[in-house]
Amino acid sequence: MMHTNLFNLKKHLFHTPLKLLACATLISGALHATADVPAMSVQGNKVLVGGEVKSLGGMSYFWSNNGWGGEKYYNASTVSFFKQDWKASIVRAAMGVEDGGGYFDDPQGSKQKVRTIVDAAIANDMYVIIDWHSHYANTHDWAAAVQFFQEMARDYGQYNNVIYEVYNEPLDIPWGHIKSYAETVIDAIRAIDPDNVIVVGTPRWSQGVKEASWDPINRNNIAYTLHFYSGSHGQWLRNDAAEAMNNGIALFVTEWGSVNANGDGAVNEGETAAWMNFMRDNGIHHANWSVNDKAEGASALNPGASTTGGWGDGDLTWSGHVVRGYLRDWNQIGSGNGNGNGNGTGCTEVSLPGTIEAEAYCAMDGIQTENTSDTNGGSNVGYIDAGDWMSYSVNVANAGTYTVSYRVASLGGGGVLSIENAGGSPVYGTLNVPQTGGWQEWTTVSHDISLQAGQQNIGIAAIEGGFNINWIALTPAGTNPNPVQSITLQAEDYSFMSGVQVENTSDNGGGMNVGWLDAGDWLAYHGVDIPTSGQYTITYRVASQNGGGSLQLEQAGGGVVYGNLNVPSTGGWQNWVDVSHTVTLNAGVQDFGLGITSGGFNINWIKIEAIH
Repeated sequence: MMHTNLFNLKKHLFHTPLKLLACATLISGALHATADVPAMSVQGNKVLVGGEVKSLGGMSYFWSNNGWGGEKYYNASTVSFFKQDWKASIVRAAMGVEDGGGYFDDPQGSKQKVRTIVDAAIANDMYVIIDWHSHYANTHDWAAAVQFFQEMARDYGQYNNVIYEVYNEPLDIPWGHIKSYAETVIDAIRAIDPDNVIVVGTPRWSQGVKEASWDPINRNNIAYTLHFYSGSHGQWLRNDAAEAMNNGIALFVTEWGSVNANGDGAVNEGETAAWMNFMRDNGIHHANWSVNDKAEGASALNPGASTTGGWGDGDLTWSGHVVRGYLRDWNQIGSGNGNGNGNGTGCTEVSLPGTIEAEAYCAMDGIQTENTSDTNGGSNVGYIDAGDWMSYSVNVANAGTYTVSYRVASLGGGGVLSIENAGGSPVYGTLNVPQTGGWQEWTTVSHDISLQAGQQNIGIAAIEGGFNINWIALTPAGTNPNPVQSITLQAEDYSFMSGVQVENTSDNGGGMNVGWLDAGDWLAYHGVDIPTSGQYTITYRVASQNGGGSLQLEQAGGGVVYGNLNVPSTGGWQNWVDVSHTVTLNAGVQDFGLGITSGGFNINWIKIEAIH
């Protein structure tokens, strides 16, 4: 997991001696099974599968360290369940190295956990990443890594399934330090295994892929690690990744999270969808962090979930739901050619009142999209069965009662749907879907629900199938006597950014704040619905250790500047004060930008209040 230290952090099939006659059938069967897994190879800026561009997805196990909690999931049953139920193609054994309970403390136990995952992956015709899960690999005696990977190569190098990850997440260190270490370990592996793919970590917790692309390693079948967390890493990192690929190196996302870079926080569904589309379109393989029941946002499992698989909806965190939905459909959309139906097709935040295209979900489970013959054409969602769901990111302008209208079609018995907070609680309302006489015979049905104001993720779940949905429209059920004239944006809920980081805040209400703001950094907030034209007071909750700074409120992209403001020194990075200025805004849904003209300071939230 990213920044763990900074933020507080099979048995081999033939390893046990057997009599030759007794194991002849086992060996034959195992070799036959692994023959179905095509070899991976690096050509140009792609990691090919059987010579073809593909994007394969899977799961990363949590740190293997004794006593850290995630080690209980290092068993063959969980690997098999990921293959059968989640349709995963890859698993990653994240073997902790220098931290307590890791490889340096318990080398035999650590290796056995890795072997358990590798053997199970081979048995299930999956790819498996053997990960030296370290932030400091280049500072230790390199002989330890050499010895470990040579042992893995001797035992598993003949299997196409195996991928070696020689350095998980280097800290903010020069690429040359990483490269020297990696070349030593790579050469040791290549002395035994001449061709399996080797993945090398990159600077700054494996975001520094550009630096690696400027001075790549001159060895065969080498890929470079890219790690991202959707709550903290947006378009700027995708731009860096694209530049690195344009420079000729292949990327492998051995770890990614749907939440913030510290492993916690809410799922950022919009950015997750953007990352999924990026990896799909560029043929990048990936593994989600993490297989664990730790009480944090990145965990796929709720505390106490079974240690051997068999998980139902109630066992999964919201991240687990979202990731499972992507993986179940990844073979359909993950061909690397950008075609097909899949998760996150057009996921963007929709401002309400407004209309949501059903196929523009941010996450889903169990459904497919298809062309529609309904008015205005496009696509509809179909193949909806009991238990299937879709989620959407919305921003509700005003709290109140809304009429929700669904454009539906059903050949036979119709069904029952519910609209709810994504994740299932609370349920806002349920509705019977009628039979319409055909899968493309459309009618509109509606009911009223109550919604709170602000950004939120809503889910549409099928209690009973089968029917199709083309769109969902939400409009006020009546005149709201108390329209919201104040909007608060949490600073960390940006749509895009450049140069900033998030951290825990000690300000009232807790949560996160944005920090490390320097001159030239910026944040963008899309889909902000301004209720009326006029003057507004913009208040910023800020903190600064010493020099303060200045900011500029603008239209995203900088085309229009609404106002500038100086930020004072407050005497500490968590000593918070309010500063404000008055600007003129037009009514309507808008995209705002916050440009940092001089640093450095932190921001917790931004409040937009109409002046009456």
